[in-house]
Amino acid sequence: MAEKKKLLQKKLNFLDVFSIATGAMISSGLFILPGLAFAKAGPAVIVAYILAGIIVIPSMLAQIELGTAMPKAGGSYFYIERSMGPAAGTLGGFASWFSLALKSAFALIGVGAFANLLFPVLSETHIKIIAIGFCIFFALLNIKSVKHTSRFQIFLVLSLLAILLLYCTVGITKVNLHNFMPFSPKGFGSVIPVVGLVFVSFGGLTKVASVAEEIKKPKKNLKMGMLIAFIVVMFFYVATIFVTVGVVDASKLANSLTPISQGGEIVLGRIGMIVLSIAALFAFFSTANAGILSASRFPLAMSRDRLVPGIFGKMGKKSQTPFSSIILTAAFMIVMIAFLNFENLVKAASTMKIILFLYTNVALIVMRESRIDTYRPSFRSPLYPWLQIIAIIIYAFLIFKMGTVPLIITAFFIILCIVWYIFYVRMRVQRKSALVHIVERITNKKIASSTLSDELKVILIRRDNIIEDRFDKIAKSAIILDLEHSLEAEEFFNIVSEQLSSRLNIPSQELHDLFIEREKQSSTILEPGLAIPHIIVKGEKKFDILIVRCKDGINFEKGEPPVHTVFVLIGSMDERNFHLRALMSIAQIVKEHNFNKRWFNAKNSEELRNVIYLSTRKRETHEGK
Repeated sequence: MAEKKKLLQKKLNFLDVFSIATGAMISSGLFILPGLAFAKAGPAVIVAYILAGIIVIPSMLAQIELGTAMPKAGGSYFYIERSMGPAAGTLGGFASWFSLALKSAFALIGVGAFANLLFPVLSETHIKIIAIGFCIFFALLNIKSVKHTSRFQIFLVLSLLAILLLYCTVGITKVNLHNFMPFSPKGFGSVIPVVGLVFVSFGGLTKVASVAEEIKKPKKNLKMGMLIAFIVVMFFYVATIFVTVGVVDASKLANSLTPISQGGEIVLGRIGMIVLSIAALFAFFSTANAGILSASRFPLAMSRDRLVPGIFGKMGKKSQTPFSSIILTAAFMIVMIAFLNFENLVKAASTMKIILFLYTNVALIVMRESRIDTYRPSFRSPLYPWLQIIAIIIYAFLIFKMGTVPLIITAFFIILCIVWYIFYVRMRVQRKSALVHIVERITNKKIASSTLSDELKVILIRRDNIIEDRFDKIAKSAIILDLEHSLEAEEFFNIVSEQLSSRLNIPSQELHDLFIEREKQSSTILEPGLAIPHIIVKGEKKFDILIVRCKDGINFEKGEPPVHTVFVLIGSMDERNFHLRALMSIAQIVKEHNFNKRWFNAKNSEELRNVIYLSTRKRETHEGK
């Protein structure tokens, strides 16, 4: 019951997911970086953005697969911890929180460059005070309600996209194609380092997975929200930068900190500069708002797993938001805004973001290869495992291209995480990861527990909103026989009758005779490999199911293929209506996509039960006979 109280409420729909993912991407990557990137690559900066977007695709697909399989608070942290264990989870959780909170703080500081355009009298101190004020405002908004936060996010993102659409639509008519000559003045080799610089522009996309537990219908909304957000943002990045390069003189664009606002002034006049500066402010605010929302879920998820003190899992009674975690995140951001120089720290945060992307692809491979039966994503990343392997190699290459100082800061951060794990986490957490299941499969030794499988089962029940009907309740307690060797029908019915005799309080011989008589009337083989023997017994309110897998097959009839899957139904006459509903339920289960694969890959009787219990069949909404 205590665990139930800690569950976050599902309040986010598709538009919320889209807005959080979009808002987390469009900020400094669009309104500040293009000028700096242009100075290094010239008009080929457009290619750098396209390549950066392509490189992020494997991690996006991995996050969608892992997120639809495990829609839990913490996103990438949860996947890393469950796939590779508490040590990797400690690093993944702190790195996720640190990099996202830092990026969000930087977004608020980024307001300064545009605030000076609108209000030149503002000093650096004034800018920091304003940034801290907005940080407190967004923190309070997040504490109040995730729905209020998401509604504000939708307003910011839709307003931002509308302004960018206006800029691109009018600006395309004023583009000077001569501005694109030469396209790559420093050679194409100069574009590659710029890819690493602008890569962080897409980094916020995957962070929406950290609020997956709060998404309604995550199987659909998480996938569609992330995919459409990526497509929309990619379009606006390319279109906006194309227009900006096409209308702004190269000497003014290079190293500019307000490139889009400069373009806005040329395209729409002074009002255009003001409108695009306001759009930039919206972008930074949306990144900060989405950042606090997403970043605060990492300490929450880590506290649930005892990797950090339990206080960070405290939830508001009315708001059902993790207020302690939100306060911690906002406090960290305020310290960053007030005291620290961001340049190297932001590079370090970017390095850790790339490390997390690498980790996410490793996590997907581990979860797939563990073959845990309750790992059931509704979306599977294509081209597995080659897409993930290529992504891991590219990310490793980018990490070493980030520079010495960020690598040193990142190494120091990793050492701190290891120390925390050794002295705090290791003595508190003994959870087995999916990696152990792979070792078990390779060595053929039983070393993994069912804890992770059971946890994923609970997650699936909540994800699919499975509400037990009578068939589920019977299946949960049903006898399941996992037979290895081939049997004749006579021998099989002897075994079944003995198993059911004590449960139904009916002599085994009587049951055996009823089964044999039923088979003589007509075969109960419904299709090759599947049989549903069913008999009526004396009495009232009697109904039971016995489930059988026989790998070598049961020979029901001469000339017929052996039967590998059997559902035995036994009921009294007054249960005939439920008998028919049970047959319909079984029909839906065996027709389900991948049923045979899951059935024959199940390691034991409990995994066979999971195949039945976790099916996507239509369940009864009311009981009756």
